[in-house]
Amino acid sequence: MAGLTQSTIGRKFLMALSAMFLLVFLLIHLSVNLLSIFSEDAFNTASHFMGYNPLIQFVMQPVLVAGVIFHFVMGFVLEMKNKNARPVKYAVANNSGNSSWSSRNMIISGAVILAFLGLHMYDFWMHEMNYKYVEALSINETRYWEELHAKFADLWRVIFYAVSFVLLGLHLSHGFQSSFQSIGARHPKYLKCVNTLGTWYSILIPLGFIVVAVFHFVTQ
Repeated sequence: MAGLTQSTIGRKFLMALSAMFLLVFLLIHLSVNLLSIFSEDAFNTASHFMGYNPLIQFVMQPVLVAGVIFHFVMGFVLEMKNKNARPVKYAVANNSGNSSWSSRNMIISGAVILAFLGLHMYDFWMHEMNYKYVEALSINETRYWEELHAKFADLWRVIFYAVSFVLLGLHLSHGFQSSFQSIGARHPKYLKCVNTLGTWYSILIPLGFIVVAVFHFVTQ
């Protein structure tokens, strides 16, 4: 691990692995959230399982937190390394012609997503920690849907979530394909498939989260 973090290629490889881990998490997270649109009981059941299963709570959750922290820290480290490697800018730069906005501004979209995660953690994770371990309230297997529904009663929160997910989509549009490239999985034979999958993923995942937020706002 120490050897990988000492080289640019190693850091990019670790960055890609953490990105893929988070891509899987987003898919699982969205799948559970979408249940809240179709079935209150199914959402409550799934949320209770995720919230009280020891393996998820005491093994997977710490791994997830570590993965998120590692991904963002490594992202900022790589950005600083890239800037330091080229202290003098090119005299002429055709940025829009050479790369997409998302690829040039991963640090910006990443910073906004980090701010969004702060609000998201405050809204849900801290509430759960307070409910279960601080106030030590009795187990209520049917509280999750109502709690989620109440969070999206305010328009400003829905707008902030929606904007954050749009930026997440832009971040994913480059990050998905970049992660495959960093681990050496961009062979011309299946490059088109990776690009297509990345495009759909970066559209459908953020859109799904936005739909959940809007649904709970309009059904207050």
